Amino acid sequence: MGLEDSEEPTEIQCHLGALLDERSMTLVELSEKVNISVVNLSVLKNNHAKAMRFSTLQAICKALDCEVGELLSYVPRLP
Repeated sequence: MGLEDSEEPTEIQCHLGALLDERSMTLVELSEKVNISVVNLSVLKNNHAKAMRFSTLQAICKALDCEVGELLSYVPRLP
């Protein structure tokens, strides 16, 4: 799933993969806990998401026992 020519990479980075690794949890396990498809979680994990509902953010943070700032960060592009 690559970026199209008209799309610029986002400056918001998702650290879902690292959080899952730290907790020895799989996407499938997280999917079952938060009732979100593995495909949608994979899109998030790979930084291809365009948006996220607050309810989704809340469910993931609750399931992973983390803060929003541990899941997402702002990484500005260099000029």
